[in-house]
Parts: sequence; C-alpha cells; structure tokens
Amino acid sequence: MSFSSSVKARGVQLLLGGMMARVQDLRFTDIPKRTESLRVDTGAGPVNCTVYRPQATAGSLAPVYVNFHGGGFVVGRPEQDDHICRYIAATAGCVVINVDYAVAPQRQFPVPVTQAYDVTAWVAENGPAHDWDGSRLAVGGHSAGANLTAAVCRLARDRGTFSPRLQIIDSAPLDQLADPATKQSLIAKPLLSPQLMRIFTDAYVPDPADRAHPLVSPALADDLAGLPPALVITAENDRLRDEGDAYAKALDVAGVPVTHRVFEGVDHYFTHTGPVPAGKEAIDLMATTLHSALSG
Repeated sequence: MSFSSSVKARGVQLLLGGMMARVQDLRFTDIPKRTESLRVDTGAGPVNCTVYRPQATAGSLAPVYVNFHGGGFVVGRPEQDDHICRYIAATAGCVVINVDYAVAPQRQFPVPVTQAYDVTAWVAENGPAHDWDGSRLAVGGHSAGANLTAAVCRLARDRGTFSPRLQIIDSAPLDQLADPATKQSLIAKPLLSPQLMRIFTDAYVPDPADRAHPLVSPALADDLAGLPPALVITAENDRLRDEGDAYAKALDVAGVPVTHRVFEGVDHYFTHTGPVPAGKEAIDLMATTLHSALSG
C-alpha cells in the first residue's frame, strides 16, 4: 500500500470513527445493558470482546451469537453495534459476543479474518466455562463485518471445526475485485462513494492479487455448498445491493437455506443510521431469525 493510501485510510478512520458512533434514535434505551469484558488469544494477537447477557433463564445454557461490526475494515468501533447486540441478547435470548477485531491500515488482510475465525472457534469450544452453549452458535455482521462473517463460515466449513446454525449477512461488500465505480445506486448521492470504497479496499487488501480470494470476495467463490443457513439483508439504494442479492441467489442455488430481504427506500448501513422504522424492522428480523435458528 502506498504512503498516500495509508494516510487517506487513517484520515477516514478519524473522520468516520466519530460519526459512526452516533446511532440516530436506534439506541433501544429501554433495554438494560448487561455486559462484561472478554479477551481471547488468536493466531493474530489478542482480541477484546464485549459479552452481552440475556436475562437469566433457569435450566439450560443460553445459545451464543458472535457479532462483527462494520466500518470498511478501517474503523475500529464495536460499540457502534451496541444497540443491535443489546436488542438481540434481550429478544433472541442468546449471549452476544461483540468482537473488536483489528483494522486497517495498521492490520491488513488476513489479520481480521484470522481473528474473527479464531474468536468464533474459541467461543464454540469454551461455552460451559462462560455460561453459554457453544454447540448452538450463530455468527453475523454488518457491512465489513458481514464480509468477515462469510469468511468465518467458509473457514468453519473447510476445516470442519464448528457448524454455525445461522449466518447474518447485512449490507455486505462481497466483491472487492470489481471497480467500485461500476457499482450503481438508485439515488444520486448514496452513502458509499467509489472514492471511499477504494480507500477501504486499498487499506484492507493492498495487494490486488488478493482481492479475488474467496475470503476477501465471497461472491466470487464457486463452491458455496455446505455453508450455514443464511439471513441476507440488502438495502434497495445501496451500491452493495447487487452483490448481496447475487450472493443470496448463489447460496440458494448451492442448496444453502436462505432468507433474503431487500429493504426498500433505504441506503447502506440503515440498521445504524436509519430511517428508524426500517432499521428497527431489520434488527427485529435478525433477532427473530436467530431465535428460531438457535432454539432447541
């Protein structure tokens, strides 16, 4: 990566870091926050996580959901997903692990993938000691975090280590080889500009030869059979909508059970920036789908 692209990525880090922490009226302030800190050692260094607990339930251990935040692989702010993690813990009745994976330009591909996978594998293996059921596990994420979700599920399938019952793919960048200028939106000024998308990709995957790798661009993989059931959420006006829609269709063709929902009239990251009714509806869809997948 050139000096200038690294500087650009750090500038975006500073600019978006403050903006993305503000969630408009989607804070679910009526839901109490019951959290604790967790640190997991991985093959790419230790990773801090925040554990969200549901209300105590008698009897069996609660299932567990591993969440990866967005931010173009350059914004390291897991707290931007606090509203989603709190809502899912309370509504789906599962423990939620919100992962603070390393970001670019300081740490590039494959570091975030290694950390995301290793944390999820650790969660699957260490349930009883931490009061969750690692055999009833799901994984999901938003934007860049949804890309990491797809990578984690692919690695879990290929290594045969654990089997998520559900993957949530929300507004994901799934093709990082294509020129961002070819990705169209139905509105004049969508949230993601080609320039911003190039800064993200140059920072996270500086070597163009890596951009077609299935752990970087899951939409380019031709071997999707055997992946976990998926909830794919796309936004009608998002530049990333087409690749998300195509991925949902490809999973379905490969025999993977897929629930695919296109939310109308909204742009990228609407689960964080609104409009509030659509954001809440999408987050509730995540929670109810998780509850169904993880119960029993």
